[in-house]
Amino acid sequence: TMPYYIYRVMPLGVLRKLEQHERFREASAAAKALRAADPPGTPGKVKVMFADNELQAEDLLSQVREAGPSGDD
Repeated sequence: TMPYYIYRVMPLGVLRKLEQHERFREASAAAKALRAADPPGTPGKVKVMFADNELQAEDLLSQVREAGPSGDD
């Protein structure tokens, strides 16, 4: 099975791997705990990524995502 990776995405796209989990529930709970423990003003965001390996996770986290529909159609 593919693991869930937890990263801190820092300014300028710098990635720091924090943890790795086999189940989404564990990864989600760990990410929420990490976010809650961050003091105000902590740089970067904690993200969970589902990927085959660390390289793929980092590639996916580095991709620029297009904005979704605005809903004003």
